[in-house]
Amino acid sequence: MRIALPFLPKPPVVPVIRLQGAIAPGGRGLNDQGLAPVIERAFARGKPAAVALVINSPGGSPAQSSLIASRIRRLSDEKNVPVHAFVEDVAASGGYWLATAADRIWVDESSILGSIGVISAGFGFAELMERHGIERRVHTAGRSKSFADPFRPQSEEDVARIRALLAPLHETFIAQVKARRGTRLAEGEDLFNADIWLGRRAVELGLADGVAHLAPKMKELYGEKVRLMPLGQKKGLLRRFGLAAGEAALATFEERALWARYGL
Repeated sequence: MRIALPFLPKPPVVPVIRLQGAIAPGGRGLNDQGLAPVIERAFARGKPAAVALVINSPGGSPAQSSLIASRIRRLSDEKNVPVHAFVEDVAASGGYWLATAADRIWVDESSILGSIGVISAGFGFAELMERHGIERRVHTAGRSKSFADPFRPQSEEDVARIRALLAPLHETFIAQVKARRGTRLAEGEDLFNADIWLGRRAVELGLADGVAHLAPKMKELYGEKVRLMPLGQKKGLLRRFGLAAGEAALATFEERALWARYGL
């Protein structure tokens, strides 16, 4: 029989949230809706010594990146619990946005960080359709309803509108990094042109705080007896039984394209 002695101090606990994959709305990838219960649970477990984020993400949706990071920060401030981010292969674009939710960012020597920028990408099929004698018929109520139609030639007006959307998103991303990293950012360096850097260089530039791995760093900070408690998302019923194969295949294709930008 095991007897619990209330006067014995309990070992410090650090919930560990894995943020793996592309960031996207809905039921695929990382998103605020799916992660909310996990994040809330991490901060609700008594009084954790800290919360650790293990990040491996090539980015994705700016809105979801912001929502997830904001939720982490709100709970960290409310509970007065520090957050540590540990980057594995990649924390780029929205993945780095997630990392900035932490008070300290730790990397591997080979981790890739940065890509502080915004991208809009697509395909155009206008010439292909013309070559095959296919006519595109579009009727709209509202001048902008067919904006950026991939089956029509790209217009200067469309390009201007896209750039007008991307610029404020980029400024929001930059503001997030500056607010969270503050004076740790290296002066005189252009950190916001979507470049990427390896771990050690990212530390030198102030985008991260040091080279360290999860278990040894948590033991160093919170003692040898610290307990790491992994938390993860629950799969929905349809996904568990493989009934969303079509959607999963599309999501996998899109995610592979994001990872490929970093040679992974």
